[in-house]
Amino acid sequence: MIIQRVVLNSRPGKNGAPVAENFRLEQSAIADTIQGGQVRVRTLYLSVDPYMRCRMNEDTGADYLLPWQLSEVADGGGIGVVEESKHDNLAKGDFVTSFNWPWQTVAILDGSLLQKLVPELVNGHLSYFLGVAGITGLTALLGVREKGHVAAGANQTMVVSGAAGACGSLAGQIGRLEGCSRVVGIAGTDEKCSILVQEMGFDAAINYKKGGVAEQLRELCPGGVDVYFDNVGGDISDTVISQMNQNSHIILCGQISQYNKDVPYPPPLPPDIEKIQKERNITRERFLVLNYMDKEEASILQLCQWIQEGKLKVRETVIEGLANIGAAFQSMMNGGNIGKQIIS
Repeated sequence: MIIQRVVLNSRPGKNGAPVAENFRLEQSAIADTIQGGQVRVRTLYLSVDPYMRCRMNEDTGADYLLPWQLSEVADGGGIGVVEESKHDNLAKGDFVTSFNWPWQTVAILDGSLLQKLVPELVNGHLSYFLGVAGITGLTALLGVREKGHVAAGANQTMVVSGAAGACGSLAGQIGRLEGCSRVVGIAGTDEKCSILVQEMGFDAAINYKKGGVAEQLRELCPGGVDVYFDNVGGDISDTVISQMNQNSHIILCGQISQYNKDVPYPPPLPPDIEKIQKERNITRERFLVLNYMDKEEASILQLCQWIQEGKLKVRETVIEGLANIGAAFQSMMNGGNIGKQIIS
């Protein structure tokens, strides 16, 4: 059977910015028959995520992330439908997902490595299992719960950087649902800021590209910052940390502004900011959602309940066609889209 697939064409290097040409669409062949325990699946959705930037390097910087190999098919979160099955627990027509789904139109996979999906849990929005009801939502929810120390009634203020992204847009809403009294987002366009406030319930949002972030933070967070959901690192995070309160908490989710730089993870803070962190006893511990997967099932059910109750507003940018995945990746790394980015 002839299929289409996307392979890693070249590496941008540790200090290079990813471009669409780092990926290549090509034709390939898979077997016409499947073996015992296998299923043949047709790909419906693929997830494009910032962490994948690390997988473009030979050294990913993380022992839990394997690098993509040159001229080999890339992979990540994916959803598909079973077309043929020789696995006892999966049948034709079942919807399934995997965190290591190959970027190709049709694939033969080990059925034991696939998770069967129940579309009714997300009101039929299958792609949500790659976002709000998948690893992205888990990262937002468990990040807030495990590292944010949010307590209902404590009058806490949360700031979220990268707030219009897939994880940030959920984290702010979850911070509110968990008990924060004020939530402020930081994003890169007026449109994104407007969506955060008018659609997703943030109290306010700052367009960092217009400057004056420190002044706006002081105005919008007069009592200081108690919880900071950090998706970006760099100058923005330094500005937020400088306004954090005594015994406050940083949820170190991502450092997207640093992914094209050859620095350790998490990147060290400038000396003056590190001094503030230590003097104010601000926690800044690496957060890895994979360390909390014993809470996956209960957390996914919580997220699905909020979806069904209309308490979580979801934004997706869906781009059609496997041929566009390289351009989509480049756009995502440049912060060009709102919410979760999906290839269909």
